[in-house]
Amino acid sequence: MKRISGLLAALTLTGCATVREAPPAAPAPVPVPVAVAPAPTPLIAPAPEVPVTVAGLTPEKYADLFDRIRAGYQLPDVDSPSVEREFRWYANNPEYLDRVFGRAAPYLFHIVGEIEARQMPLEIALLPVVESAFEPYAYSRARASGLWQFIPPTGSRFGLKQDWWYDGRRDVIESTRAALDYLQFLYSEFDDWLLAVAAYNCGEANVERAVRANLAAGQPTDFFSISARLPRETRAYVPKLLAMARLFLSPQDYDIEFSALPNEPYFVSVDTLGQIDMKLAADLAGISYEELYTLNPAFHRWATDPAGPHHLLVPADTADLFRESVRQLTADERMRVTHHRVESGDTVAEIARKYHTQTHVIRELNDLPATAKLVVGDDLRVPSGVTELPAKVQLAALRVDRGTRARGGVHVVRRGDTLSAIARRNRMNVRTLAALNNMGVNDTLRAGQRLVVSKTAGDASPARSSPARRSGSGSGGSSYTVRRGDTLWDIAKRFGVSVSQIVAWNGLAGNSIRPGQKLTVKKTPG
Repeated sequence: MKRISGLLAALTLTGCATVREAPPAAPAPVPVPVAVAPAPTPLIAPAPEVPVTVAGLTPEKYADLFDRIRAGYQLPDVDSPSVEREFRWYANNPEYLDRVFGRAAPYLFHIVGEIEARQMPLEIALLPVVESAFEPYAYSRARASGLWQFIPPTGSRFGLKQDWWYDGRRDVIESTRAALDYLQFLYSEFDDWLLAVAAYNCGEANVERAVRANLAAGQPTDFFSISARLPRETRAYVPKLLAMARLFLSPQDYDIEFSALPNEPYFVSVDTLGQIDMKLAADLAGISYEELYTLNPAFHRWATDPAGPHHLLVPADTADLFRESVRQLTADERMRVTHHRVESGDTVAEIARKYHTQTHVIRELNDLPATAKLVVGDDLRVPSGVTELPAKVQLAALRVDRGTRARGGVHVVRRGDTLSAIARRNRMNVRTLAALNNMGVNDTLRAGQRLVVSKTAGDASPARSSPARRSGSGSGGSSYTVRRGDTLWDIAKRFGVSVSQIVAWNGLAGNSIRPGQKLTVKKTPG
């Protein structure tokens, strides 16, 4: 039997995310008439012979969270070739499911509780399998981000803050709230969960047009009757969810076993009483730097957002110790800062350069308005930490910095310039500079070429990051063809390299990859 472990602590990047159309700003729900006649197809499959609920058992009484999900099923099991096609793929790829549910383990208990509280179908807890493969750093070509894959306008529409420090689309708690708000809004519009799920993928306007077209033609308006009028991705999107739900319901029938996932909270939200350094927070919580970012992927800098939210998710068994440790910190200890006494001629920009940070970080640490002048003798707090962010966090920061290029600048290549020399001159990692300009680190430059340079990109820490291990340009390389279910993290681990190296070698703008794509992967010297 193929065993799927729900407790595998996988830290991965993925290109399996889907995207949605940005809907207009919060329109009032307009009911759309649904079926005009009962559809002869698709057929509803018979209910499973093995019951998945126990009479009188309340949600908290289930030992296995997966059984709790199965007990809350509400969607129909539709007998359709498109569902069968997706089902066969899932059933034949248990390794993929192992990775996905390993990543899901920290988040599922919270998601399930939120869905139950709204009395929504618990199959929706499986929707991030389709959206992001449960990778909180998933990012699509349409700039959709997070477990629930919100694009920026839709995220803003549903109250997800997005700034230099923080992206609420990746916040586990906030993005789940926003996703369920959106799905409930769509259900109120269509009165059909499958149409609501379809609209979540492609936007309500597309589904409304398809429904109206079928009504005008005197045809049924259920999802499978209108699917031919929907985008190709959406035609597969709903069947993927139904296929995943079917396999998850009775995995033993298909020689697959999901290891039990304890029906208990994995994390607790703890008030940090203000901005806090992420490395320090990880140390206080007794967990790795990477795990803290996995639980709090919305933060993509060295510290939490000075404007909030002022809380962090930490494992439930360390929450009390973390809470007490945070209470004992002074303001300087919380941020790992040192002090600079202002001298004659000092400017915020010059001080930022001296401490390898950015002017707005200096101003935020000291509550200095943009127009405020420095006074000789003033004591300024400046960052002192030197910590390299995990690769996936660097990529998240890089995307923000690419969208705010005014904080950086443009370098016009001169004769004799090299990428490494330009990177050194701008205090950047050469791979970051290459990725920022969709280049490989060994690409040839030409005089007059314009390169975007940004001291905030990639390093993402106000203090200079420790240099990443350099890959030898003469170390030889090979071509790798991306397979379905692959992530950049999987490929990097397989070849003993870093995600950022693969991004740089292939000139990738982000972490999106697609099946069949050819990647250059070089072996690093031991």
